[in-house]
Amino acid sequence: MDIYSFAIQNKEFLKIIYGLIIWLICVVIVFKTDKLFEISLHQGIKYLRNAFFFYGFAFFLRYIVGSYYFVDSIPGIYYSLINIIFAFFLAMAGFFLVYSLIWKKIEPYDDRALSSFLNARIMIFYFLSLIIAIMDYLWKTHNFLFISQIVIFFIATIISFSNFSHKARKQKFPKFYFIAMLVSLVIWIVNALASIYFNWDPGFVMNVYFLNVIVFLIFLYGVKSVTKKLNAVKN
Repeated sequence: MDIYSFAIQNKEFLKIIYGLIIWLICVVIVFKTDKLFEISLHQGIKYLRNAFFFYGFAFFLRYIVGSYYFVDSIPGIYYSLINIIFAFFLAMAGFFLVYSLIWKKIEPYDDRALSSFLNARIMIFYFLSLIIAIMDYLWKTHNFLFISQIVIFFIATIISFSNFSHKARKQKFPKFYFIAMLVSLVIWIVNALASIYFNWDPGFVMNVYFLNVIVFLIFLYGVKSVTKKLNAVKN
């Protein structure tokens, strides 16, 4: 039996493992970014933390709470609600990632007392994410989420590349940010292809899961590296 046959036969169990891995990585990143914010007091790091807070909840809800083993005997509305919340959390996470790159251009001043979860600007993201999730539910599709995230990560990739290219020497802009954004963009494009052209072929989906784990590990590695460097400077 090859690895793809094994994966297809055990896909529901592997989804739980996949969800747990992503969730655990997100938990570590949230705690690491909290520590990083305490050291650097950089407002953008709070928005980066928020992104993985939402990613963690999204994957835990969809792949663990919403697992086939838990919802098989539960009414379909429960599963639909999980998918709506999952799409909402994913959209919010994407918005927070972009905002972590552009917050200086939008916020009039560096107000560390400003809530990074609830403020007038962030409420726009909540509204847009809710619209995306509801439209996908009503049209029985994932296309609104896919399109929104492809646009978001395309913008994030351009911004992070620009920051890395022009500010790396002066500000030491972390290279991992650009790499992670680029890989994330590729993953969302691949997700869209899996839905539109491959009808969620199980073998294709397993490759998407693998790529997802890679991009979250890139973020984890980057956050740990930056935290270690700042700790070294502080000490």
